[in-house]
Amino acid sequence: MDPDREQATTPISQLGYEDCRDELIEVVRLLEQGGLDLDASLRLWERGEQLAKRCEEHLAGARQRVADALAAGDSDPT
Repeated sequence: MDPDREQATTPISQLGYEDCRDELIEVVRLLEQGGLDLDASLRLWERGEQLAKRCEEHLAGARQRVADALAAGDSDPT
């Protein structure tokens, strides 16, 4: 991931969980590696925060789907 090409990346709202997670891992790797100027580091950090939030949204949705499925299973008369 080139930190200067952030505008060319897919909008976060269009990324699935795995893509968000993979990109977030890459962002963390680049930040930990260092060597970026302050502006590039800040852009990456901001992107990482957005990716982390989107991952949490995906996980919350998955939790809700599981809870709904379990609740529907509990209400099935058997």
